Amino acid sequence: MMRKANIFTSIPVAITAWHLALAQQPPVTTLTVDLTNQVEYQEDVYDPVKFARNANITPSLGNGTGILNFGVATILADVVAVNGQPAKGLYAARDRWIAAYPAPVPGQAIADVRRGRIREFTFEILQPDGTAIGSIMGMGLSEGDPPPGQPSTEKANWAIAGGTGAFLGARGQVEGIGSSGRPASMAEDPANRRLNGGNPNRYIIHIIPMTAPQIVTTANGAAITHSSDFSQVNASKPAAAGEILSLFATGLGPVQGVATGQPFPSNPPAAVNSPVQVMANGKPAEVIAAVGYPGSVDGYQVNFRLPADIAKGSAAIQVSAAWTPSVPVAIPVQ
Repeated sequence: MMRKANIFTSIPVAITAWHLALAQQPPVTTLTVDLTNQVEYQEDVYDPVKFARNANITPSLGNGTGILNFGVATILADVVAVNGQPAKGLYAARDRWIAAYPAPVPGQAIADVRRGRIREFTFEILQPDGTAIGSIMGMGLSEGDPPPGQPSTEKANWAIAGGTGAFLGARGQVEGIGSSGRPASMAEDPANRRLNGGNPNRYIIHIIPMTAPQIVTTANGAAITHSSDFSQVNASKPAAAGEILSLFATGLGPVQGVATGQPFPSNPPAAVNSPVQVMANGKPAEVIAAVGYPGSVDGYQVNFRLPADIAKGSAAIQVSAAWTPSVPVAIPVQ
């Protein structure tokens, strides 16, 4: 059972710190998203009766760069991991060829830069059990020179336009690594995409979230308590190796079954949608539960167990949600 403390209501300083935390500029978070079975269904037939009808692998009738300039392709893939952690989800994109070049041949577009396509894309990311985390949406230009700040191997110029769920209001940029996917005719049935197979791919997402996780602080230090009696961890009552503690935070994002902006329920408490991780001195701590604090709209309680081998002294505690970390706070360990 998830026990709760009254730290959000009984310590006024915690509420003050909470609002100050929301005003801080969130850090840039890097998400490495791995995909599998990526297929690019190219617009190569013009009879709607033939769309998505062929159950077998159906090569595109195009030349790999589009049937004609201004052609369209739909790209689909499965999300399988984020930052090395198992995940599920859908990558869906739409390309429109523009074939822009400084020295075009007939049929291509003249421009000051080399850009092959306009792309619109969405990453919809789920936990391995199918719990929705959120979506990241954006657009930009593919192929050509990398934008400023991107590695020389980057051949796209994509920006994040927004997001939903844990990524509400996100912005940033995306690097594409690898191909656009196995080229296929739009006559191929996408219901068989996993059976017919596609290419693996990886995208590096540099995301600036609208808010980031923050561990609440009080006049007496971080809002981290002993789960046994909810007394605050401090110099006179330090934590012990292997002990279960509770931390109180903001910015962990949506909880299951509650609309954004609505108070969190108490019976039963609502679990955070996103994967939540607690680090102690840079090592993962066991997360026992992460829920919305009852009656709050942006307060959370996370119960976790300190590693049994944690060193005595000052321990740095950090919480993350949807792979976005908080600023570490220090607690004493005896």
